[in-house]
Amino acid sequence: MAKSIIDEARLARIQFSNDEIARYSRHLIMPEVTLEGQKRLKAASVLCIGTGGLGSPIALYLAAAGVGRMGLVDADVVDFSNLQRQILHGTKDIGRKKLNSARDRIREVNPNVQVELHDTMFRAENAMEIAAGYDIVIDGTDNFPTRYLSNDVCVFLKKPNVYGSIFRFEGQCTIFAPHLGGPCYRCMVPEPPPPGLVPSCAEGGVLGVLPGIIGVMQAIEAIKLIIGIGEPLLGRLVLFDALQLKFRELKLRRDPKCPVCGDHPTITELIDYDQFCGIPQAAAAEAAEAPIPAMTVHELKKKMEGKEPFVLVDVREPFEYEIARIPGSKLIPLGQLPSRMSELDSADDIVLHCKSGIRSGKALKLLREAGFAKLTNVAGGIEAWADQIDPSVPKY
Repeated sequence: MAKSIIDEARLARIQFSNDEIARYSRHLIMPEVTLEGQKRLKAASVLCIGTGGLGSPIALYLAAAGVGRMGLVDADVVDFSNLQRQILHGTKDIGRKKLNSARDRIREVNPNVQVELHDTMFRAENAMEIAAGYDIVIDGTDNFPTRYLSNDVCVFLKKPNVYGSIFRFEGQCTIFAPHLGGPCYRCMVPEPPPPGLVPSCAEGGVLGVLPGIIGVMQAIEAIKLIIGIGEPLLGRLVLFDALQLKFRELKLRRDPKCPVCGDHPTITELIDYDQFCGIPQAAAAEAAEAPIPAMTVHELKKKMEGKEPFVLVDVREPFEYEIARIPGSKLIPLGQLPSRMSELDSADDIVLHCKSGIRSGKALKLLREAGFAKLTNVAGGIEAWADQIDPSVPKY
């Protein structure tokens, strides 16, 4: 049985109204929770980094469960593409700060919860100060710099870091807490992957209900730590496959040579996490390469209207092509381009586009290396085309 992370002294100050007793009655009659466990929930404070796919179920269920104080970190605004999974936000919230819509939704769920908003990115410059005032940190982000940062902050502050990750149909969840006998994130992932190797959910997609499952698991683990019940996911990584509807469990061990939580740590303060994850180096290497010739969507439209001879190549995936397309484009997905270059003539003027211009930029480099010279990338891709040329083209 786990021990609660909430000390007894804080419980003496906790009182409940009759409305709260009614609200939490299904907890109070559980012998594993009772009034004392509910007091621990009200005495607890949780910091949720991100109010998106994972942050939505985390915040909603912890608020409903009666966590007394909740901090939310986010600097983003609500976009249409968020609504398929980010259930804190609704259609009426498009364009609003996510923090504001999250606060309003949490207040509807449980007005007794104190909600603290941190309208900023979680960075090395502010992370220690933000996290210091909370009992538990829950990572609901989808980028490696923030994962390493939240891990190191929690190791230094001796706070549990409830980790979750999602991509397409798969997710995972665990707790990183060396001070409680478990490993840290660096024990599991000592080195970050090269920038761009692992696509984000925005690039690769995610099944809308998947973050609901993983986020709820993160909320469950936080509640178990607060009340002191069950066996928390210390040293255990749960993997979930939505297509097979199967769970697997892997053992995790603390690495005695870990640079942060090991026996002889070499990292004892926060570092530059973008630098550690290779982001500036990747940007510098890209800038050092020959510039990518680009045109605007207005220039593309003029080229089409002038009936200039050129080949417009769309390097997105077939399912994206079905959603939206620019008239006259030839589909050659980026992954198929090396084997289908024979379909293109190096003498032709070739214009490449994708969703936003990133993949088509990669395609241009591949073709350039293969000897193609007359190449141009459409800046902003089909998103810019929909915004500036043809609003009837759907955005996704």
